[in-house]
Amino acid sequence: MGKRRISELVADDNSDDKLTKEERRAAKKARKEAKEAKRAQNSRVNGSEGTSAVTNDVQQDEQAQKTARKAARRAEKKRLRELAKSGGTGNDTTAASSKITSVATSAIPSQAESLATTPEPTTDGLPPYSEHPELRELPQVEIDSFLREKLITVDDPRPSSRPLRPIMKFSYLPVADEAQRAPFASFSSPTPIQAATWPALFSGRDMVGVAETGSGKTLAFGVPCIRYIKSLPKKQQKGVKAVIVSPTRELASQIHEQLVKLATPANLETVCVYGGVPKEPQANALRKAHIVVATPGRLNDLIGDGYADLSKAAYVVLDEADRMLDKGFEEAIRQIIECTPRKRQTVMFTATWPQSVRELASTFMQSPVRIIVGDNPTGELRANNRIKQIVEVMDGHDKQYRLNQLLRQYQSGKNRDDRILVFCLYKKEATRIEDFIRQKQFRVAGIHGDLSQEKRTASLEAFKRGTTPILVATDVAARGLDIPNVKVVINVTFPLTSEDYVHRIGRTGRAGQDGLAITFFTEHDKAHSGALINVLKAANQDVPEELFKFGTTVKKKSHDAYGAFVKDVDMTKKATKISFD
Repeated sequence: MGKRRISELVADDNSDDKLTKEERRAAKKARKEAKEAKRAQNSRVNGSEGTSAVTNDVQQDEQAQKTARKAARRAEKKRLRELAKSGGTGNDTTAASSKITSVATSAIPSQAESLATTPEPTTDGLPPYSEHPELRELPQVEIDSFLREKLITVDDPRPSSRPLRPIMKFSYLPVADEAQRAPFASFSSPTPIQAATWPALFSGRDMVGVAETGSGKTLAFGVPCIRYIKSLPKKQQKGVKAVIVSPTRELASQIHEQLVKLATPANLETVCVYGGVPKEPQANALRKAHIVVATPGRLNDLIGDGYADLSKAAYVVLDEADRMLDKGFEEAIRQIIECTPRKRQTVMFTATWPQSVRELASTFMQSPVRIIVGDNPTGELRANNRIKQIVEVMDGHDKQYRLNQLLRQYQSGKNRDDRILVFCLYKKEATRIEDFIRQKQFRVAGIHGDLSQEKRTASLEAFKRGTTPILVATDVAARGLDIPNVKVVINVTFPLTSEDYVHRIGRTGRAGQDGLAITFFTEHDKAHSGALINVLKAANQDVPEELFKFGTTVKKKSHDAYGAFVKDVDMTKKATKISFD
């Protein structure tokens, strides 16, 4: 056995650069003790007569391993003592302390291998979740009936002999503070997505929730978020502990508005950051924030500028994940995730379950529970069956005349204050249609990309309050916005994809109510006829005969950058070397 230097078994000076002052001191002390042990060995060897060189090597190696083990145990015990004093999750100290331990125990393969395991979702610091006694005593037949009735499908890669039961009543929530229950006062019972996801999230599991927009997803991830932060000791509650990422400014604002209702009774600060407004006020707000709701671009900007620190944000939510991927935010999401702790709880909500979302989940999540709500267990895109869809095939010049007729029909008498959402494809078209509706003496507002953030927010708030019952919008408002009681959706121009069509009409028929969606379809939209026919048939809707004349072929989905000629390439595959003679 060759002779080893003990200092190699402990650590080298370069490893200190990434450690804290306390951890550098511990590593330095371990190296000092190793050197002393080496000197002691040398003195014993020099004073020994008749001892062979092989024996010396064995003794030195055994002593080196013993010293390394002591150094590792000493560093680990110190970390555990500090953790016991603070009572924290250990997320912020695990990575740093493992640097000392793994370096110090490099001569001990079993310990080194155990430290190199795949990161798991953090449950450290979470109070243990136990089911409410009443929920625990319910017969399994009643639980199974609830899951069938609410169309809930649970796919858990870690099957248990007794799966977690859905929280069917607010009284079953593990929330002791009555002030934190106040936001639920106006609801009779949890929505299906809330009832199904809460047990997994309270248990600290990674989770993917697939459900239609408007199903109560914000409270589904919001309540466990508040509970997690409040479970930390007060000293560890400082700083950003949770981050929620959403695709649009409007959706981020909406999530923030809902979370404030939960966070305020818990004395927690929530901040919303998005582009289109100055950074400085957002940067100042981040200093006191516990929860950050953000769009990917602005959050990465603030991280790059040093204003946002996510190193202790162990609760991460990706809302409308499929939409973020459609908008090209995958790389931005990866950058955000890299700034969060190695051990974290990652939650993803999506309206659909395409391959791109599955790959994203497999990258960032550890054995996630997949929960699907609806009569679509595969998670494929499908329109809400409660929405009556009417497709009117017409000449493009007749759109404004027909729009005026519909507005007078659905904005008269007792329906005068009913909310109507009018969708256009382009910003200039939205401005033109808004002006046309205003000329016809209707109360109307607009929301699209050419408007300032202040005007967009004002228009959206006026529409929510009902003071302006008609809102003209581009697809920026088509996804995720919780606008209650939208009675009618009118698509003046068909969107670019059938997915966007489903998300547009999904603004009505929410929270168990019925809705109506009317779509103008012209020859210019004929490339989408096949996909639209499939959507109508899947939802058991009538398909107009005029639509069939455009054909039933489904156009191949095109790439945002490469059009219809994109080729899927495995970027992980190494290039093939070609040699020419």
